[in-house]
Amino acid sequence: MGGIHEECGVFGLWSPAPKPLGQLCYYGLYALQHRGQESAGIVLNDDGLFRAEKGVGLVSEVFSQEKLRALGSGSIAVAHVRYATTGADQQRNIQPLVINHRKGLMALCHNGNLTNAGGLRDALEEQGAIFHTTTDSEVIAYVIVQERLRLGRIEDAVASAMDQLEGAYSLVISSPTKLIAARDPHGFRPLCMGKTADGTIVFASESCALDAVGATFVRDIEPGEVVTVFGGRVHSDRSRTRTMPKRLCVFEYIYFSRPDSVVDGKSVALARQQAGACLAREHPVHADLVIGVPDSGLDAAIGYSRESGIPYAIGFTKNKYIGRTFIAPEQEMREAGVNLKLNPIRSVVEGKRLVLIDDSIVRGTTCRRTIEMLRQAGAREIHMRVSAPPFIAPCFYGTDIDSPENLIANHHTVEEIAEIIGVTSLGYLSLPHTEALGETCGGVCMACFDGCYPTAVPKAGAKRRFEEKIHRKKEG
Repeated sequence: MGGIHEECGVFGLWSPAPKPLGQLCYYGLYALQHRGQESAGIVLNDDGLFRAEKGVGLVSEVFSQEKLRALGSGSIAVAHVRYATTGADQQRNIQPLVINHRKGLMALCHNGNLTNAGGLRDALEEQGAIFHTTTDSEVIAYVIVQERLRLGRIEDAVASAMDQLEGAYSLVISSPTKLIAARDPHGFRPLCMGKTADGTIVFASESCALDAVGATFVRDIEPGEVVTVFGGRVHSDRSRTRTMPKRLCVFEYIYFSRPDSVVDGKSVALARQQAGACLAREHPVHADLVIGVPDSGLDAAIGYSRESGIPYAIGFTKNKYIGRTFIAPEQEMREAGVNLKLNPIRSVVEGKRLVLIDDSIVRGTTCRRTIEMLRQAGAREIHMRVSAPPFIAPCFYGTDIDSPENLIANHHTVEEIAEIIGVTSLGYLSLPHTEALGETCGGVCMACFDGCYPTAVPKAGAKRRFEEKIHRKKEG
């Protein structure tokens, strides 16, 4: 927990004619790689025949051109990149999940985290369900299948299942004949739709993935909406929209989404610049340069610079060739590896009074190492400004913050944190200014900052709660 980790990215295609959709999925997943670096998968639907390729690693590591060609041609495809927020990084948990039930096949991709997954899983197991993964995504799949067995259409089953699901879920689903996209009633996680020149319909977690496959943005999927593509027709079920307050995760703007994406009508880059400008007004300081921690701190640094009048400079060089292997399991290795990922540019920072902009401080260890590198490069003063409030509460909606004990802001004041990480001064973005980032999108979730959860809080919300449950059963 040296820093925040991404959740997942979902991607789906419906084509008016069969074609090699695997290559387009590859481009879409590449654009969404920042949302998950642990595993990737594609399921291609060729007139009801499902072919899958998935594995552990980055998109470029999982899919070779031979594997993409082996997927063949089809009219529907769904794809996923994963960071394990529920269920460990295991081969069996890689999505898309393919379920073979009495009425046919279903492939499901999920971004988010259910808050009632434990209770639903217990109830399903009591009815005889046998789970093959330790993810809440399989819980979603089984609830949908239950509803599908009693309803005539898959889209009706998805809509009915939504009445039982609580928490965050943006879904892309393939049945033998239909492509479906759905978003939870709070809209915790983003989901959008686009269209290519040849009529291909595209669903993706972020608009940057639409750009990657040459699709024009059509619109965002609304919270509570179910969109079905069948035979070239797009049908929307909005019966569950606006039944709950909009609560898009504010960290989509602060950190998760790519800066070139537009999420729920708001440019991510502009949102970060807005946060930086607010920081400059809230926490002014006399300094020589403003620099940002790549990548999510850069736009906020530009905003701070413009508002304050302090010149902006690139203070770090980033090694762009470090992939998932850099994410070291041991804290000592992670801290040492910071030098491989980032390195200060001495000629820029030496002798300077710096304003350093970053998106968050979680545990403080990685941040402290970054500060040490700047000191070693000759920085005279380091005034750190954070484009988010202090983390005080765990997240149950798909962000990898499930242990309040590890949050430095729970145990120390701002002044104490400044001393621990070694900065001259420290300032966080206030709650009102953070909430303002979501004014144009209809509302944001800030539970990790204020402890006010939009849903009931699960009793067991840990990332590996299902593995722990299985372990207890074995011990019993």
